[in-house]
Amino acid sequence: MTAILFVVSEHGYWAEECVDPLTTLSDAGVEITVATPTGEPPVVDDMSLDPDEVGEETAERVSTVIDSDERLDDPIALADAVADDYDAVFFPGGHGVAWDVTQDHHARELFSEAVAGEDGKALVVCHAVGLLAFTRDADGEFLAADRTVTGFPNAWEEGIVDDQELLPDGRKLPYWVEDEVRAVGANWDAELDADTSVQVDGDLITGRGPESSHAAARTLLDELGVA
Repeated sequence: MTAILFVVSEHGYWAEECVDPLTTLSDAGVEITVATPTGEPPVVDDMSLDPDEVGEETAERVSTVIDSDERLDDPIALADAVADDYDAVFFPGGHGVAWDVTQDHHARELFSEAVAGEDGKALVVCHAVGLLAFTRDADGEFLAADRTVTGFPNAWEEGIVDDQELLPDGRKLPYWVEDEVRAVGANWDAELDADTSVQVDGDLITGRGPESSHAAARTLLDELGVA
């Protein structure tokens, strides 16, 4: 059975970016294990459950899964995860990843090993693409260098933060994903004129944001050869 590790933030993951792949991959028969940096249950960004922000249908759908899926309540700690145990590692986004997942040594190690291995793959969506700005391969080179990627663009971030780069919840944005990923040599293409944006470069798959999470999950299934 195909096995995928979900690495989810304890500081605010975006519901649709986790739930849509969770259900899509599960429906395809994939075995999913959830991990968080400390092993405590992941914490959802309340804004991603707000009907005024995401629409009533999406808010109801993701809330139902989050309230009922036991895998989200019983994660393993990242330090206990081994990349070789999984066919792919998936990192959903949300601003919260900037405070834990992208700064976590074990997350970076898992990510690098998944992409570098002969059989493993990695899917990274939205703000989690910032992980590319901090992850190096076994030779010490940035994993993102010369790879074509998509992710949460500056143009969208500008509509969220204020003039002091504060988020609506009062936290200061620690970095801009697009700027940092470009700085380490990635070929950034968020395809802003397209409804969805998913890029595949070798064993690395990236998705732009919530509306791309379903397409990103389907792309991962295709890359893994899962019907």
